[in-house]
Amino acid sequence: MNERALWQPSAARIGATQLADFARRAGQPLDYAALHRWSIEQPEQFWSLVWDYCEVKGEKGERILVDGGKMPGAQWFPEARLNYAQNLLRRRDDETALVFWGEDRLIRRMGYGDLYRRVARLALAMKSEGVRAGDVVAAYMPNLPETLITLLAASSLGAIFTSASPDFGVQGVLDRFGQVNPKLLFVADGYYYNGKTFDSLEKVKEIAAGLPSVKKVIVARYTRKEGHEIDAIPNAVMLRQFVDPYRWQTEIEFVPLPFDHPLYILYSSGTTGVPKCIVHSAGGALLQHLKEHRLHADLKRGDKLFYFTTCGWMMWNWLVSALASEATLLLYDGSPFVGRGKILFDYAVAEGMTHFGTSAKFIDACAKSELKPRETHDLAALRTIFSTGSPLAAESFDYVYRDWKEDVQLASISGGTDIVSCFVLGNPIGPVWRGEIQCAGLGMAVDVYDEDGRPAAVGEKGELVCTKPFPSMPIGFWNDANGAKYRAAYFERFPGVWCHGDFAEKTSHGGFIIHGRSDATLNPGGVRIGTAEIYRQVEKLPEVLESIVIGQEWDNDVRVVLFVKLKEGLTLDDDLVKRIKEQIRANTTPRHVPAKILQVSDIPRTKSGKIVELAVREVVHGRPVKNLEALANPEALEQFRNRPELAS
Repeated sequence: MNERALWQPSAARIGATQLADFARRAGQPLDYAALHRWSIEQPEQFWSLVWDYCEVKGEKGERILVDGGKMPGAQWFPEARLNYAQNLLRRRDDETALVFWGEDRLIRRMGYGDLYRRVARLALAMKSEGVRAGDVVAAYMPNLPETLITLLAASSLGAIFTSASPDFGVQGVLDRFGQVNPKLLFVADGYYYNGKTFDSLEKVKEIAAGLPSVKKVIVARYTRKEGHEIDAIPNAVMLRQFVDPYRWQTEIEFVPLPFDHPLYILYSSGTTGVPKCIVHSAGGALLQHLKEHRLHADLKRGDKLFYFTTCGWMMWNWLVSALASEATLLLYDGSPFVGRGKILFDYAVAEGMTHFGTSAKFIDACAKSELKPRETHDLAALRTIFSTGSPLAAESFDYVYRDWKEDVQLASISGGTDIVSCFVLGNPIGPVWRGEIQCAGLGMAVDVYDEDGRPAAVGEKGELVCTKPFPSMPIGFWNDANGAKYRAAYFERFPGVWCHGDFAEKTSHGGFIIHGRSDATLNPGGVRIGTAEIYRQVEKLPEVLESIVIGQEWDNDVRVVLFVKLKEGLTLDDDLVKRIKEQIRANTTPRHVPAKILQVSDIPRTKSGKIVELAVREVVHGRPVKNLEALANPEALEQFRNRPELAS
């Protein structure tokens, strides 16, 4: 480990954080380790104070936690009543609530008052269609303001919101929405990506035909200026026409609901079968997001939060909750590489972005393209950079501080769809160490267990776990009446302990390193190796754009097989193979060195951009991949099938 931190907040910055203010309110020292220990040892005091400090709108009730020793089974705020939308729509002035960029083609702005009125009209239109608490409203839409408005309108009524991005194919959407029987389906006419226009209405026809529960399909205008052919879509109506009868409506009747009332349904990636439908509570999501935004991200009124995400990834849900912290949302839809990869930095400068969220892969791609935004863009307003989606390599930390900005908090964060939030994330009062996630989240009893279910030592790799309940645990899975699937997903490995499925280690600085997914770890000679350890080394080489590694069953053992995507025009030769192996051997162990290294032209990934090691492993072994619809580029899998090099 490096003994010099890459970044250390100034005393003035530390003292001005909401985390410092929260510690004072809690009567705790301004020491993160001590504050975290208090938060997990006294969960009722901690989460009650989070409610009060973040000024949650609603009735808290007397009891905070019931059956706190049960996991699953604990109940949070059992007497509480609140409405998620009411907490996000707490402002009604004309200050900017959100900005939207549709690549470089369309820019829109919306004030808090305008947003409130639009939600009011749509909520009444939904109610007039018979939408009630517990009904499902689905959105097959880009990251438009209308998608956010749909979520807020639905949740104001107590309806359950679910979404998928428009790059999903028909079967991928039906695999998701077909399980949850939505009453209304909101769609857009199309979307832009990398300068091209894509029509959505042909797919919408098939989707609507496959969802008999849908009473009406509401179409938002985006890519078409005029002339929509919606007659062929069953029960279709344009959004403007849908809300027009209620255009004078200016008030919202927020339905007060229990803390654990369902807010939205998210979906597992679905690469190993039909996606699991994960149901999250309004209170749990709201309280967890408020904690993460205000205490960990130090997001304040007037700050401007951006996250590059689609509506098919949980980071969209995380992003929009920032309205509850009175921040301005910076929404973007399209490719991040428009304008030679500079459009997101253009956006940051134009809007005074304070918080920039993206994926580790985007940061790596910028490094490979040798982008140096600190030389081309004034990022003076930027205080925090978030990275998630996959482990952020140590070299990417170096790159950000060298070529983006020196005085900035780089917060690598990790959690997931399962908890619609983070287990480990940023600490605004602590240093950033190279290659490390700064800390475990407040109120999250995160640990790393060895194979026998004992806490692992610092530097020892094992399973990322959470040993105590937390508010954003799912209510359960849809259509899992007895909870068997839910318990099997998280509590089978270590009974009474959440096992998240990440291969991780604790660091001497109180942080964490994620080494990849547990189910994708390699096991040559019985030694577990995290895939991220290999990616970090391979992708240092300038010739390698991306890579994917699997364990191939071979000779009663497992051998490591690495596939590389090279820069355009390059071919894998013996010299590059040798240098890749030397790089891995010199910086890891001989067991990490691949037995085979092969070239591919593309790496298969999910719609949210995560590479799919399990799907590649199945193809290499001649086994079927259960759900190709979950992939953004399923055709890429064919390069891994029947490779003669893997037969010897």
